[in-house]
Amino acid sequence: MNEIDSADMGPWLSPEDLEFVRGKVPMVYVDIVPVRLDEFGKLEAIGMLLCVTGDTILRSFPSGRVLFHEGLREALARHIEKDLGPMALPQIPAATVPFAVGEYFPTPGAGYLDSRQHAVALSYIVPMQGDCNPGSDSLEFTWFTPGDARTRELQAELGEGHAALLRQALAQMGEL
Repeated sequence: MNEIDSADMGPWLSPEDLEFVRGKVPMVYVDIVPVRLDEFGKLEAIGMLLCVTGDTILRSFPSGRVLFHEGLREALARHIEKDLGPMALPQIPAATVPFAVGEYFPTPGAGYLDSRQHAVALSYIVPMQGDCNPGSDSLEFTWFTPGDARTRELQAELGEGHAALLRQALAQMGEL
């Protein structure tokens, strides 16, 4: 058996098994758009990570796979803690209905590109009340005003899928 089964982490696939599964079925991911809201629920800032991918530096949102037998709320909490730290203090939504669904394909031109796999990303806007700090996979975490987030310059720093996600989040919050 190539899986490691830990009571705390749930079953994980070996790198070889994960590659095999990615080649056969779509993977489910969560994307998290961290936000700061004022006392009336109006958007004050959107948070983004600065990450190194190969030889490219890009901005992105916290995201990751939903594990086997893991609920969406647990996946959101796990990826927020991994990418933003234990003091982010997220307000995970009561309903797990995403505000957007992204489709990623390994084939250029078929949709958003993810050369590793076909993936479906359920996207959530999550207010943060605490201090957000980048995880070990990121260089920094920065809050941007809605005005800054609307600029083409900042959107150009995001990968194609996350730039579209940013625009959808701004529209969802009445800021586009």
